[in-house]
Amino acid sequence: MANTKATELSTMSDDEVREQLAQAKDALFKLRFQRAVGQLENHASIKQTKRDVARVMTEIRAREIAAAEALSEGSKR
Repeated sequence: MANTKATELSTMSDDEVREQLAQAKDALFKLRFQRAVGQLENHASIKQTKRDVARVMTEIRAREIAAAEALSEGSKR
């Protein structure tokens, strides 16, 4: 999942985005575990992975908001 860009996320389906989120969270867990046992070589990878998780979660939230707005627009008519 390393360095997934927002433009790449916007072209993915909902299932693919959820899969990216699961992969990023799993990678973050593994990095934190490596740090705890002293095996982590690149400490900056934790920061980057946290940003990847946030990027994916932002995309999911944007899709939720768009769906809610579309629903409310449909109910007004």
